[in-house]
Amino acid sequence: MTRAQRACLLHGIYVIVNESPRAEQIARAAVDAGIRILQYRAKRGIDPRHLRALRALADERNALLLVDDDWRAALALRCDGVHLGPGDDGFDDLARVRSALGELLLGVSCADANEMRAAEAGGADYAGVGSVFSTASKSDAGTPIGIPGLCGIAAAARLPVAAIGGITAENLRDVKASGVAMAATISAIADAADPARAAREMLRIWNDVEIP
Repeated sequence: MTRAQRACLLHGIYVIVNESPRAEQIARAAVDAGIRILQYRAKRGIDPRHLRALRALADERNALLLVDDDWRAALALRCDGVHLGPGDDGFDDLARVRSALGELLLGVSCADANEMRAAEAGGADYAGVGSVFSTASKSDAGTPIGIPGLCGIAAAARLPVAAIGGITAENLRDVKASGVAMAATISAIADAADPARAAREMLRIWNDVEIP
């Protein structure tokens, strides 16, 4: 796919899959439900076998597969893009990463208006914004911005926004109503007793909310 074709898929529920023995199971539950954005997150090191399995799964379902933190791995293992946050290699030199990625997508974590402007100037394809609510999935998530903060950033952003942080089925309607393009989740699906059912419910809620 081209960069433009990939960017057309940047909407809806965005499932972050942590590296674990259950990574493929969780990813399959998500795409079987109809979710078309996966991010592989491996803070202790990428397992190439899992990443290749997720690539094959994404290919089967016409889904995007992004990698957290490591843009070189995204290139080497034929992914659709990378997501960078503060401290990651390339976060402070987005233009260099954008040039290296070619047709792949670049997502960037943005905590304020200055970082949003830097992401836009550096050629990012979307912005990850949060933490919207408190979360145990990310120790450095910072103070939650809440729905009012999310609404303000989404209204001012020229990039598609992926809301992240503490998003569940219970608060997803408010997240969608803020005007964001995507809602990213980890625990709401990965920690559910039935990840497939949880994924279907998240997608149903998202699709039911109409934006004025």
